[in-house]
Amino acid sequence: HYRWPGWISRMSEAGLTRSMSKKGCSPDNSACEGFFGRLKNEMFYNRLWSNVSIDEFIDILDQYIHWYSEKRRKLSLGGLSPIDYRKSLGL
Repeated sequence: HYRWPGWISRMSEAGLTRSMSKKGCSPDNSACEGFFGRLKNEMFYNRLWSNVSIDEFIDILDQYIHWYSEKRRKLSLGGLSPIDYRKSLGL
């Protein structure tokens, strides 16, 4: 769907650059797919959103992203949060 002409024209009209990996190279996208899968499982599913305004949703999403980056520990990062892991590498 990212090659749909309607999407391409909307991106162009908004002055946005599309970012796509080359065809058949799914590992390029695996980190993003993993993050969005965790976001949906940890924040989005099992919650009623019908009475939540867009502004409230944006605030909840922002809080989740900050929690994920700053507080959520990952075994694959040695038990560090993504921010702490990057700091440990000097980044």
